[in-house]
Amino acid sequence: MLSETPQLRATAAALDVDELPEVLAMGGDWEDVISEIEKLNNERIVLNLGPVHPSTHGVLRVILEIDGETVRESRLNTGYLHTGIEKNMEYRSWTQGVTFCTRMDYVAPLFNEAVYVKAVEKLLNITDQVPQRANWIRILVMELNRIASHLVAIGSGGNELGATTMMTIAFREREEILRILERITGLRMNHAYLRPGGVAQDIPEGTTEYIRTLLPKVRAGIGELQDLTQENPIFKLRHVNVGYMSLASMMALGMTGPCLRAAGLPLDLRKTQPYWGYDQLEFDVPVRNQSDAYNRVMVRFDECYQSMRIINQCLAHLDATEGEPVMVQDPAIKWPAQLSVSADGQGNSLEHIREIMGNSMESLIHHFKLVTEGFKVPAGQVYETVEHAKGIIGCHAVSEGGTRPYRVHFRDPSFSNLQSFAMMTEGGQLADVVVSLASIDPVLGGVDR
Repeated sequence: MLSETPQLRATAAALDVDELPEVLAMGGDWEDVISEIEKLNNERIVLNLGPVHPSTHGVLRVILEIDGETVRESRLNTGYLHTGIEKNMEYRSWTQGVTFCTRMDYVAPLFNEAVYVKAVEKLLNITDQVPQRANWIRILVMELNRIASHLVAIGSGGNELGATTMMTIAFREREEILRILERITGLRMNHAYLRPGGVAQDIPEGTTEYIRTLLPKVRAGIGELQDLTQENPIFKLRHVNVGYMSLASMMALGMTGPCLRAAGLPLDLRKTQPYWGYDQLEFDVPVRNQSDAYNRVMVRFDECYQSMRIINQCLAHLDATEGEPVMVQDPAIKWPAQLSVSADGQGNSLEHIREIMGNSMESLIHHFKLVTEGFKVPAGQVYETVEHAKGIIGCHAVSEGGTRPYRVHFRDPSFSNLQSFAMMTEGGQLADVVVSLASIDPVLGGVDR
């Protein structure tokens, strides 16, 4: 029978066990005996969740070390969806860059476009020249996109727990939002609609009334979803006090968005650093008393209703500014004539065709140069931010003075917020890992870029 020695006591401490078992050694090397003790006492299992798994919110690999049902260590492995968007933008014109960055967070593409366009306009020093009507349209589509993004977060999070009805209701109402965005931009997603200097084209005739017709249906659907969850005992049992994060820890990790506001801090760039006209709109910043999975979902519900308040005000402003330009009038940036949304999506307006193909050879040459080469942006660098549906998104853009970026880098909120995952899950139950991840609401297109 082996006696307890300092070496064995050290091994026991390393194994994190309270008592050293009795081991009968029948010959063999001392190191082999120690190895056998480790095998007997180490019940931890390494479990891979993903990268292709219906509960990982995307192509994300979650590496869990579990002891029974308890998570002892959790790590994230990203990069499975890497598309090289930021690098590709260096080989395209400044306008073409919108087509790339819109594909990052594909659930909320218009925020990607917004922060990039905001940075380019700052480099061009034309921020104050952008027509206000263009800015009202930008705010309108962003707030519509915010609702759609939150619906995906709430619905898919419920589906990952087996509540398929939550997903079907959420996606049903998101479909109404996508119909509006398709009417305005010509596409359901990856719009490339926001452009440096304004937007690609004005909203089609009758759009404001069309939105007013659909919004009550979306509001009713969100209310139905809220009725299913807010006081549901099973939903609360799975979400209350799960994935809890203190305000101090979230600030240290750079978390933003609904996760942070659930802890009670009303950090929202639309209020603290307003842009494009948000300071002229009335809305509140929803907060809760602690950041757990339940309150993060509730904050997203509240933000959907606040976005509807903003949308209704934008519609009134758009009715009042009908016919005004939606692009800066600088001929070095503006196309000779504006586009319009045709029956088959985004197409050329008759006025545009007439201008560049029939009336003016100069306009044709100018249009050709702007489309093929693009406009030049003065040398310099800027960092701009907007309030994304998931938090603060930033864009660092660098220009050498040419027609394409020298460097573009994004601070995506999904990537930053995922830093909190280990703190949320370690020490908790395996079943709560899925809930915690869904409450962060990462989209891996934005994480990997």
